[in-house]
Amino acid sequence: MTSSKDLKKHLRKEALARRDALDEFWRVEIALEMAETARDQIAVEPGQIVSGFWPMRSEVDVRPLMFALREKGARLCLPAILDKSTIVFRELVRGAPMVEMGFGTVGPHEEAAVLDPSVMLVPLAAFDARGHRIGYGAGYYDRAIGKLADKGLTPRLIGIAFDCQEVAQVPDENHDVIIPEILTESGLRRFTPEL
Repeated sequence: MTSSKDLKKHLRKEALARRDALDEFWRVEIALEMAETARDQIAVEPGQIVSGFWPMRSEVDVRPLMFALREKGARLCLPAILDKSTIVFRELVRGAPMVEMGFGTVGPHEEAAVLDPSVMLVPLAAFDARGHRIGYGAGYYDRAIGKLADKGLTPRLIGIAFDCQEVAQVPDENHDVIIPEILTESGLRRFTPEL
């Protein structure tokens, strides 16, 4: 019998292979289209804090969406890796220094303000039709969302992916955070919580 961890690893590998196979120019066009589609579906108030992520490898480039939300008044932040188990969200300000974060990504310098996002654009490797996600295996986002919950905060969670990253079913594990919304090239999908 295959463990949940092994099955997730297999599903992650397959979904990422499908994503990697997408034409890179198509991915650029789709990122721009996704930003246009979501501009009206992701409402933000002036000053509201939105966390995005700097794309790595073949991820959806959410920068056009982040900048569209900034135009609506959002304050932006990006994850910063502190150690093997912790990320915080540092404010992304034009002209401020960026530093390597590992994994081929960058983030704001340690002097940037640490913020608590109320809207989180969440990267993922795979997802299913219930809103269950498979991350990259380190659990950074699950722990970060848990820390926000410990502070009494419940950010709006929006997974970001391509349709090809959908799998039939993600194995359930107690520590997993369910993502109630996923943005793909097909639009913004909302999932009903399981009872």
